[in-house]
Amino acid sequence: MEDNKVKREQILVSITGVDRPGLTASIMDILAQGNAQILDIGQSDIHSTLCLGILFRIDEQTSGNVMKNLLFKATELGVNIEFEPIGDEEYEKWVDRQGKNRYILTIIGRGLSASQIAAATDVVTRQELNIDAIRRLTGRQSIVHPQKNMRACVEFSLRGNPRDREEMQRELMRLSQEKEMDFSFQKDDMYRRMRRLICFDMDSTLIQAECIDELAAITASAMRGEIDFKESFTRRVALLKGLDASVMAEIVDEMPITEGTDRLMRVLKTYGYKIAILSGGFTYFGEALQLRYGIDYVYANEVEVGEDGKLTGRYLGEIVDGKRKAELLRLIAQVEKVNLAQTIAVGDGANDLPMISEAGLGIAFHAKPRVQANAPQNLKTIGLDGVLYFLGFKDSYLGDAGKM
Repeated sequence: MEDNKVKREQILVSITGVDRPGLTASIMDILAQGNAQILDIGQSDIHSTLCLGILFRIDEQTSGNVMKNLLFKATELGVNIEFEPIGDEEYEKWVDRQGKNRYILTIIGRGLSASQIAAATDVVTRQELNIDAIRRLTGRQSIVHPQKNMRACVEFSLRGNPRDREEMQRELMRLSQEKEMDFSFQKDDMYRRMRRLICFDMDSTLIQAECIDELAAITASAMRGEIDFKESFTRRVALLKGLDASVMAEIVDEMPITEGTDRLMRVLKTYGYKIAILSGGFTYFGEALQLRYGIDYVYANEVEVGEDGKLTGRYLGEIVDGKRKAELLRLIAQVEKVNLAQTIAVGDGANDLPMISEAGLGIAFHAKPRVQANAPQNLKTIGLDGVLYFLGFKDSYLGDAGKM
């Protein structure tokens, strides 16, 4: 309990300079001697340069001596220090703002320029959102030995409520096209921090092409939403009639895995995510990926093989189309006892939109124009492991699991 007879005040101290071990401990020792109450604290390091902020409450009788000791210590350590008094009314207004919604804006590119970041923060400003914190999620980049597959990602922690959420989404989409960078805008809540189930499309998502190139023309038409998926699938399977089933194994051996897939799967498995393939492609190829990555669920389409070992041109069971993918996402979430808000869906085609819309985090990956226009998040500038940054993973925290 505070003694009401003793007048207390709030002071914000800001310290900048070359970081060194023991600096924060030294500052805290001085504040402890003055019996200061810590109201807020934050620290960041950029290129070995420290920026430390501490808001504390202290008796007015002792504040002068504490600030003098802090100033002496700063001189001894070779850092800059500034003090700012914070009035009671100003402090209470700051406390009241704590109840506002929080959001995370993630921006990704092969590299990020001042122009790109300026454009993103301009959207944030016009939406009347306040930037509370900024952190880099990707590792430090060498300028002497640049990586083959470079990537840069910055995450902004925002506070407030967007003035117009739909307008903001349109602006981010426009910038994504103009500035060659990707965005994710998510509410920062416990569901975002505890995603548990991720569902992938297969063709053109986990692998870089449709499994059977000869059928690409019909498939591409369906993916653009120009013809019904079931109609497209029936045509595709009919074209396979007479094909020797052994060809499927040859295709598996040559399947082009999408950039970043190996790393993404390794991290997801390490951190306990349940992984599913929900594909309009063929079960045979999905099961090959399941064996390679330890995927938990595979739902795709089964082609019929005749007694002569050749494909009959027919399929077995229910077609996995867009509607079925969304149903399967809900079903797996129910089986795994996962809230839908904790689910992720990643795909590139029109038949992926239902599950992308259903999931807590829906991501269009190198998607067709119609899908990009309707998906809440788009990833197109880097590989599939860019999904990790949308989930808040930081390269430096991933250890061996996050190696390229």
